[in-house]
Amino acid sequence: MPLAFLRLDLEYAKRGYARYAAYPAATLAGLFTNTVFGFMRAFILLALFEGGGEIGGYDRAATVTYAWLTQGLAATIFIWGWQDLGLRIRTGDIATDLIRPVHPLRAGLAFDVGRSLCHAIFRGVPPVVIGSLVFGITTPSGPAVWLAFGLSCGLAIVVSYAFRAIYNVASFWLLDWRGTTILAITAANFFSGFVIPVAFFPLPLEAIARATPFPAMLQVPVDIFVGRVAGAEVVAALASQLAWAILLLLAATWLFDRGVRRLVVQGG
Repeated sequence: MPLAFLRLDLEYAKRGYARYAAYPAATLAGLFTNTVFGFMRAFILLALFEGGGEIGGYDRAATVTYAWLTQGLAATIFIWGWQDLGLRIRTGDIATDLIRPVHPLRAGLAFDVGRSLCHAIFRGVPPVVIGSLVFGITTPSGPAVWLAFGLSCGLAIVVSYAFRAIYNVASFWLLDWRGTTILAITAANFFSGFVIPVAFFPLPLEAIARATPFPAMLQVPVDIFVGRVAGAEVVAALASQLAWAILLLLAATWLFDRGVRRLVVQGG
């Protein structure tokens, strides 16, 4: 039975990968955009280190790495712009999903894993390689750190998906969910550490950010990659990501199931 479950998830993941791999022109355009913004962000952030020194544990090399790595992770983890579930609820297509023998959120998560793999390969790795060739970047010090980084990215994808599912589920109650989506994306964009590292925030604001799930989507994998967290801190960071992933998935499932109870689909 568990193997059958895994096989079903794998099939959904394959279809997620195939859907996004089917548009090479869009992928190429996204890669170009990620690379251009990588150069812009790297040069802007380097201006902070004209006099040398560190900011929040980040030196010049770690900050350049942050700029390029976040560009590589942007599409992979996908913290903004996703409305697939909200649109299906709004149009009534969710009714088709509900008669299938698998929970829509589970199917969506497996599909999203396939999507993230496609984006990692074609829009994630190339910008980081380009940044490394042009600027030079800090890389993990050994296999254990690489493994921790990979695990952290996987957990970040789950946290991101669960958060996206939560604000999409608002479609069950709102005639227009786009306002909620914009607010959610804005919060994730800032508090995840995508705009600037969370360590650059003033201490009170950093404390607020750390108390939210957003750093688990982006900042934690970056901190592991550049070595800002190490040893026991890595285990604690991964445990925090896992806790947020479980909590947000449970919240998304609870909200979805409550929303289904009031769902009315007009047919004909």
